[in-house]
Amino acid sequence: MDIRSEINRRRTFAIISHPDAGKTTLTEKLLLYGGAIQLAGSVKGKATARHAVSDWMELEKQRGISITSSVMQFEYDGYCINILDTPGHQDFSEDTYRTLMAADSAVMVIDAAKGIEPQTRKLFKICSMRHIPIFTFINKLDREARSPYELMEELENEFGIGTFPVNWPIGCGIEFKGVYDRTEKEILAFTEFHRGQNKISSVKCSLDDTETLDALIGKNLRITLADDIELLDGAGYEFDIDKVRKGELSPVFFGSALNNFGIEPFLKNFLSMTMPPLPRLAESEYVDPFDNYFSAFIFKIQANMNKAHRDRIAFMRICSGKFERDKEYFHVQGNKALRLAQPQQLMAQERSVIDEAYAGDIIGVFDPGIFSIGDTVCEKGKTVRFEGIPTFAPEHFASVERTDTMKHKQFEKGIMQIAQEGAIQIFHEPHTGIEEVIVGVVGVLQFEVLEYRLKTEYGVDIRRRELPFEYIRWVDNENPDIRSLNLTSDTRWVQDFKGNNLLLFTSEWCINWALNKNEGLRLREFNRN
Repeated sequence: MDIRSEINRRRTFAIISHPDAGKTTLTEKLLLYGGAIQLAGSVKGKATARHAVSDWMELEKQRGISITSSVMQFEYDGYCINILDTPGHQDFSEDTYRTLMAADSAVMVIDAAKGIEPQTRKLFKICSMRHIPIFTFINKLDREARSPYELMEELENEFGIGTFPVNWPIGCGIEFKGVYDRTEKEILAFTEFHRGQNKISSVKCSLDDTETLDALIGKNLRITLADDIELLDGAGYEFDIDKVRKGELSPVFFGSALNNFGIEPFLKNFLSMTMPPLPRLAESEYVDPFDNYFSAFIFKIQANMNKAHRDRIAFMRICSGKFERDKEYFHVQGNKALRLAQPQQLMAQERSVIDEAYAGDIIGVFDPGIFSIGDTVCEKGKTVRFEGIPTFAPEHFASVERTDTMKHKQFEKGIMQIAQEGAIQIFHEPHTGIEEVIVGVVGVLQFEVLEYRLKTEYGVDIRRRELPFEYIRWVDNENPDIRSLNLTSDTRWVQDFKGNNLLLFTSEWCINWALNKNEGLRLREFNRN
């Protein structure tokens, strides 16, 4: 198969949602249909000791939530699929944002009883900014749910996009009988409750077969369904694939991920509607994915994913051409040639060495400490530099120090590696002689993850003291004399590990004081989503 054919069959998408909407469960069922796993483990299940395959960190298994993004690749129906499973919790939204930078489309999972929730809203705005096509899966129809009309209207009003229900629910909760497929014009009947661990086949029959339908779903639901479909066909949005691919129309699917109902029809429809890899902006030009010239960017770095491999993996989204193992490539930011000898295909923490990969694929490469998030790797001779990945401003701060003074090296290695992953930002107070590190995070749960990882991966216990700062600003002046500035007593001067000067403030009033009392002082905010 030639390069163009290989790239054409790639589909790379992220799955996003508010916590507990069923995102990780949906991910597992997609893997089940792709044959990537043989048995789906319950995310929080008591009936089995298995955990979600995409949740590889022990803390994720304990808490029942996704803390870090996972990458999973599998084959299905001639497609090569790359799934990016993202954290739902808002405290890890920076990781989700970076992951969305590597996706060509997104599947938004919504709880049918709760509708749009705060994190769903925030993640949609990120997708909208990048014009990422959105596919909506309304989950948990086997439980009591809101009216599907109400859910559709909420999607349209909140997000300002059109919606097209590809299928339509028949009842909900204990009255849930299945869905009507508007494309195939037939019913997929929900006939039994089970644990959703295996593939299931659904009963199919036409909407015109009233006798069979009355026996299958009851006369009242059959009449309601006929009225609903007539209304949707007459007054709903028309399906327009161009609008879908521009992010202006969201195809909507109803189902139950836990019960494995509606998953395969969703997967087949999604793959036919979504696109192969898209062009990527590199400075002022777009890079064509079908270009024979290889290029990629780093969107995530993760240390210690597998206890058997105490190393760091850089996640690389291939943007154009073909990657070949052992071929010499060029690291743009490092301005040096490198040879990537152990490229890996990923399935959460599991990995296998590959010889080649194509535009659209996500691969892992060993990072000896030379990569940063946003770096470009490309073929020698034609340098490109992809647009950077913005950094979120920390919103919570704490001082951190090790409890065992003998573990200085382990502490420094751990805190630096976790910072290089983008999970935290670290600062120190210059010229004080104090060894404690100031840590800034977007969400407070990241402090808990930091403490857990330092202990389990680096053998270091820490003391943490929360600090009252709420704002951080870069000092944009060249060679500033920070010690001569007139600042409030609760403003603190810090530097990051690159030596950049920053100021921490407890309030906006303190920021205004610094600007008003120090003529010529220039302060700059972090890049924000």
